[in-house]
Amino acid sequence: MQKNLVIVESPAKAKTIEKFLGKDYHVMSSYGHIRDLKTKDFSIDLKNNYAPQYEVPADKKKVVSELKTAAKDSSQVLLASDEDREGEAIAWHLAEVLKLKPDSTKRIVFHEITKTAILDALENPRDIDINLVNAQQARRVLDRIVGFELSPILWRKVKPALSAGRVQSVAVRLIVEREREINAFVSEPSFRVIAQFLLPDGSTLLKAELNRRLKDKKEALAFLESCQNASFVIDDITKKPIRKSPAPPFTTSTLQQEAARKLGFSVSQTMIVAQHLYESGYITYMRTDSFNLSNLALGTTKEEILKSYGDNYYKFRQYHTKSKGAQEAHEAIRPTYMSQPKIEGNAQEVKLYDLIYKRTIACQMADAELERTTISIGFGDAKERFVAVGEVVTFDGFLHVYMESQDDENENEQENGLLPPVKLNEKLSLKEVVATERFTQRPPRYTEASLVRQLEELGIGRPSTYAPTIQTIQNREYVVREDREGVERSYEILTLQSGKIKEAIKKEKVGAERNKLFPTDIGMVVNDFLMEYFPDVMDYNFTASVEKDFDAIAEGKKDWTKAIDQFYKVFHPIVEETTALKSDRRVGERLLGTDPISGEPVFVKIGRYGPIAQLGEANPEDKEAKKPQFASLMKGQSIETITLEETLKLFKLPRVVGEFEDTEMVAGVGRFGPFIRHAGKFISIPKTLSPLEITPEEAIDLIKEKRKKEEQRFIKKFEGDTVIEILNGRYGPYIASEGKNYRIPKGTQPESLTLEDCKKIISEAASQPAKKRTSARSKKKS
Repeated sequence: MQKNLVIVESPAKAKTIEKFLGKDYHVMSSYGHIRDLKTKDFSIDLKNNYAPQYEVPADKKKVVSELKTAAKDSSQVLLASDEDREGEAIAWHLAEVLKLKPDSTKRIVFHEITKTAILDALENPRDIDINLVNAQQARRVLDRIVGFELSPILWRKVKPALSAGRVQSVAVRLIVEREREINAFVSEPSFRVIAQFLLPDGSTLLKAELNRRLKDKKEALAFLESCQNASFVIDDITKKPIRKSPAPPFTTSTLQQEAARKLGFSVSQTMIVAQHLYESGYITYMRTDSFNLSNLALGTTKEEILKSYGDNYYKFRQYHTKSKGAQEAHEAIRPTYMSQPKIEGNAQEVKLYDLIYKRTIACQMADAELERTTISIGFGDAKERFVAVGEVVTFDGFLHVYMESQDDENENEQENGLLPPVKLNEKLSLKEVVATERFTQRPPRYTEASLVRQLEELGIGRPSTYAPTIQTIQNREYVVREDREGVERSYEILTLQSGKIKEAIKKEKVGAERNKLFPTDIGMVVNDFLMEYFPDVMDYNFTASVEKDFDAIAEGKKDWTKAIDQFYKVFHPIVEETTALKSDRRVGERLLGTDPISGEPVFVKIGRYGPIAQLGEANPEDKEAKKPQFASLMKGQSIETITLEETLKLFKLPRVVGEFEDTEMVAGVGRFGPFIRHAGKFISIPKTLSPLEITPEEAIDLIKEKRKKEEQRFIKKFEGDTVIEILNGRYGPYIASEGKNYRIPKGTQPESLTLEDCKKIISEAASQPAKKRTSARSKKKS
């Protein structure tokens, strides 16, 4: 008897679905896309209405063959790829490549992998939506045109192996512009004044802040003097009830942001973990920009709240999607079963599920009720007031379960809890007034999560594109995500206590960065070049309008080839014009000045392996002319901000530091950073030391430390055999031979292994078949 064939995208999804279907169904995986544009060719027929030229890659031919055989032996084929545009395109490619018959082929969609959802999808099959397919084709074709036409220009004008992309280049622009805002920012000081008062009982303290900042030390001192003999009185007390409402359920972007803030996940990490949860049947589809919850979800959430917290904690809420082009799944990200607060899985899956579960429960809970008390303290004829603000939670509501995090905490906000009971016109005694010098804060650098939020606000990209875009700009080394140490800063504190004013200077560390996105020199140069010659492609409104075009195509309101043609006729002439431009200097090259000793010009620019400094210029016509000198910039230096003085120091490298064991120690900077070269070996110089200033003693310590680590790495060598070694690695002892590593069987002491034992282990490992590595679409899309 012939079975019904169900084709999904990933093996994990296939395994979960197979549990819900009977013996009449056979579930197979396509392992993501089975067909795509050719990797190395342009693959778009411009003369034939922008027809894409697809191919089945070599690693997918076996899968296609197996699917073809299974399809021939099946009475019906059900294409069950994800319900977004990408999933629709996968279903269409399967139908095309497998040559499926329309009368025995159907498309089924579901946004959660539960028995109810799968059986419901089987009862409501449909045809492939060609409009959704065309929207995905339009995105793919447009991105290929931009990438293939812009990248060669960057190779010629900036450096080889660079690339450009429609969305990625705009994301880099955001990061570059923010970096320049920060570089141009000038911090301005002011004084924040906080006083402590004693209530009439002589023991209860009330802390209050002056309702304005004082512009400088002179004004701060004058203010403290005016407080010395002043009388302080409570001149106003206001109590105001306030309510806080919960955040809506998760969309793709809000899940990425909250997982970054609360769990420290990267954007791509969040999507990979969410994909596992979805494919295991724990959550609904994780690529969505909809806030909607199904009636079933609303009902089961209500049951859980009433059961766990009581009637007064429940409030029905119906959220509506804000974005006009919401085109992914038609429901927010939520648990598939609200009666399941905990799941089994790895630590990351458990944490992310817990976040999704609590957010979903909280969005159907009552508002939190608070009482905000504001106490105003007047003194003398002064216009200013000291103000104390306190908040008390009178009913916690949704806060009992969940509170949304914020990206940037405001250091200036004073944390206040319950204030002491006070009366109007009550006189207070001044205990102390402290004026602390504070500084205006520069704009914050983007985190992956805040960049996603910005892209979403600008209408750039869609749920399926955020993670790959952010990953791409880091892979291309246009942007780095890293931590940076802060710098030490002095600040003044003026204290009025017991009628006397004391002055003190303290130090603090400011500007420390954690997991922030920084543009690289290459990223900035590429951005500037594209901004100059392709402003339309880099324009935020243009990129957002393209997304609207894709939405119109998905709705069947616009022809996808006409949309591409409209873009190409404007874009291609600019490409040709820019390609023809000739310049004596490389893009991004910056002349810093002249070397006072040699009189030669000093430049910084992008070299083959990154940013470099150049002293002097080449003269191709004069073979006897002195050749220019080159030096790599050090970590933390940028071609945009480096000074002539800093650059000239680089040409002092490499420098001889001293001698050790009758051999010179030479400090320099290479492709992988600062180093000491000694006896043919290279030893990295840590960031705490500079190659320009490192002493002979410090260099010797580094050499000895490296030797010690090398000795600890070797467990055993065999006489007469220089190929096989037993080494200590990151994950324990292993056998190394001819560039390959081999596991040592559990329970075996590595020191006891003979040369014959090692050869046997290597031989047995070589005879075993290689493990098959699966690649679900999750890896491609996330």
